[in-house]
Amino acid sequence: MKLIDLSQPLFDGCPNCPAHPPVAIDYEAHSDGGLDSWQMEYFRFASHSGSHVDAPRHKIAGGPTLSQLPLETFAGPAVLADLRALAPQSEISGALLRSVLPPQIGGCIVLLATGWGERRAKDELWLHQSPRLNLDGARWLVEAGAKAVGIDHFSIGGAQEPQNARTHEVLLGAGLWILEELRFPDEVFALSWPQTLLALPLNVAEASGAPCRPVLLME
Repeated sequence: MKLIDLSQPLFDGCPNCPAHPPVAIDYEAHSDGGLDSWQMEYFRFASHSGSHVDAPRHKIAGGPTLSQLPLETFAGPAVLADLRALAPQSEISGALLRSVLPPQIGGCIVLLATGWGERRAKDELWLHQSPRLNLDGARWLVEAGAKAVGIDHFSIGGAQEPQNARTHEVLLGAGLWILEELRFPDEVFALSWPQTLLALPLNVAEASGAPCRPVLLME
């Protein structure tokens, strides 16, 4: 078995959504050279930081939380849309997705590889000019029967409102879950698809989302 890691690392001060509090990780250690030596870390960040899952409750009032979704929800066959040629602020439409994805994506987790995972930085380009899934693209994924959709940026609908909120509402309102802040290593673009994806979120009671460790499971 081989695992291909699609996650972004969480570290103190790492890039994140500017609408959220900065990521803070404090390290505390004690050593006496014996049995009373230890280290621990204190985490302070929003639940939608780093690689994370959005449950419907994130945008849909009364929608399911993570606690209400079976763990199997967050695993399944995945297909990759290679969108690395897109320019900044490009919109990902249904027609574009249809041109780069297999004819049948029902029950699949659709991964949108825009290249922005490799650009991750606290600058204007990454924070505010990423390619984004527009409403037409979101509706196409729903109609095609996708199980979920992931992207290599902190927000699937881009940084601009109200489009970002409406894209989330279309997807989450239809029962899809969203996987954000991915990173696609070069080796994934040589794979045949579908592949099995696991993106198991932390077991946070009644949460709208939580960090996860997304990996491709290679048998």
